[in-house]
Amino acid sequence: MYDMKAPKQTVSLTVNSDLYARAKRLGINASQIAEEALTQALARKLAEQIRAEIREDLAAYTSYIEAHGSPAEMARAHYRARDDAV
Repeated sequence: MYDMKAPKQTVSLTVNSDLYARAKRLGINASQIAEEALTQALARKLAEQIRAEIREDLAAYTSYIEAHGSPAEMARAHYRARDDAV
């Protein structure tokens, strides 16, 4: 999904100051939490993209079948005809 060995990069985030102070007091590593949240968000977005591509592919396949018939059925008919000729 991403290069886990890539070097760390310093970035600036804007978060609620009270939330950050409370999390810091409890020993919560904000950088680690941010990285985990970004990983999850990236996974969700990539999954959404894949689902969208699959929907497009299925729509194209359905359109092809409506216009030309089922490729699987065409192959079965071809091999049946060939087997019948033998």
